[in-house]
Amino acid sequence: MNKGELVDAVAEKATVTKKQADAVLSAALEAIMEAVSEGDKVTLVGFGSFESRERKAREGRNPKTGDKMEIPATRVPAFSAGKLFKDRVAPAKNAE
Repeated sequence: MNKGELVDAVAEKATVTKKQADAVLSAALEAIMEAVSEGDKVTLVGFGSFESRERKAREGRNPKTGDKMEIPATRVPAFSAGKLFKDRVAPAKNAE
């Protein structure tokens, strides 16, 4: 599913126009990206959490030449799925 298909689905479920759904979805995604880039954690209960994580400097290899190289430390965005989301994707089997 791409953004256009998501906008269509949101518009249908919320009974709003596609233009309104696109504006709301774009604003929500922008707000999440802004908050995470500023170091805040965004938690949507049942869905998941967005946050930035520190990645340590490490040694890597150039795939072409095989030479060792230093990969610098950096911050990366991360998403952790919430319990409700995980259960939807992989329902727990009832033990009998």
